[in-house]
Amino acid sequence: MIFNRFLIRAVLDGKAGSRSVFTSSKPDTANPNWLRVGLAFGTSALLWGLLFKQHSTDVHEYKVRNGLE
Repeated sequence: MIFNRFLIRAVLDGKAGSRSVFTSSKPDTANPNWLRVGLAFGTSALLWGLLFKQHSTDVHEYKVRNGLE
C-alpha cells in the first residue's frame, strides 16, 4: 500500500524517469567497467551451475525413492 502511494506520487510529480541527484555523470558506454561486467556474468554462471547441480541431485533422489534406479 505504501509502495503504491509512492509510485503514484512519483508518476504524478514526473520524477519516475529522472536521474538521481547523486549521479555526477552518465556512465561511459564506450569504456565499460570490466570488473563489474565480469562479476555479473560470473555470478550468473555460478548461480546457473548451482541450479543445474541441484536439479541433478533432485532427479537422482526422485529416481532412487521411486525405484527407477
